[in-house]
Amino acid sequence: MEHSFIAWVKQRAARLPKVKLGIGDDCALIGGESMDLGQSDLVITTDSLCDGTHFILTECGAQAAGRKLMAVNLSDLASMAAAPLSIFLSLCLPRENAGDIAAGVFEGVYELADKYRVAISGGDTNVWNGPLVIHMTALGKVATGGSWLRSGASPGDAIVVTGKLGGSILGKHLAFEPRLELATELHRFGAVSAATDISDGLGIDLLNMTVASKCGAEVWLDQVPISDEAQQLSKTSGRSPLEHALGDGEDFELLLAVPQEKLASLPREILGVPLTRIGTFVTRTGLWSKDKTGVKQLAPKGYVHG
Repeated sequence: MEHSFIAWVKQRAARLPKVKLGIGDDCALIGGESMDLGQSDLVITTDSLCDGTHFILTECGAQAAGRKLMAVNLSDLASMAAAPLSIFLSLCLPRENAGDIAAGVFEGVYELADKYRVAISGGDTNVWNGPLVIHMTALGKVATGGSWLRSGASPGDAIVVTGKLGGSILGKHLAFEPRLELATELHRFGAVSAATDISDGLGIDLLNMTVASKCGAEVWLDQVPISDEAQQLSKTSGRSPLEHALGDGEDFELLLAVPQEKLASLPREILGVPLTRIGTFVTRTGLWSKDKTGVKQLAPKGYVHG
């Protein structure tokens, strides 16, 4: 439902006034000339998390849910090489223990706001008879040189991912570190032509990038970095570690396009986080996998949030 709804909304909004970059990327861009941001664009992203879909309140607690909400928004900013400025937090609280839950969510948000020096600038609070729903809007400032978009990949560019993938349900989806500092370092190299973060799953997010860039992608299956959690999960799930790495989602690592001529200048790791080439963007549209058996079509599997 999520992806078809976004496509419908984008089509319906096409005749309305437009910002510099609207629906379809990780964040929107609004020109900063009239906002005392100099030539920098203002980056805006928004996310909602729901008890039962993105976290289970009785298992993780309100503070972990709040931290995840903040980290998800910061991950979107990182995927566009933006520095966070400010956030707005809104809560729909269940009537039972509303005060304790609200305080817990705030403490989780505050943890990362304090670490990354982000202003908590406002929001809204409501109480209702449903489960906990938390919402955040985050604002960031694009670094000098411009932001990364999903639409910048070209055939021949290398596909690069940060970190290791899969098995996020075992805890990483609640406790991950948004790649803000890594993105800042990467941006200085000037080697990234397109980017997104891996939230829905490597397959789906890579497909989104190819659609935006009007090209295809060939993934080298033996090069996909697989997490220890994916290895562990595969022992009981009936799925291989590679299947978990390709489709579990909520890794919140960065997925990058790097031109061939700049690949040699890219470090193998930054701030202790490995950077791994896993394939190539190609002229043939769609997703393709390559292993010792040859090249075949790759289904874009991932975690669908509703």
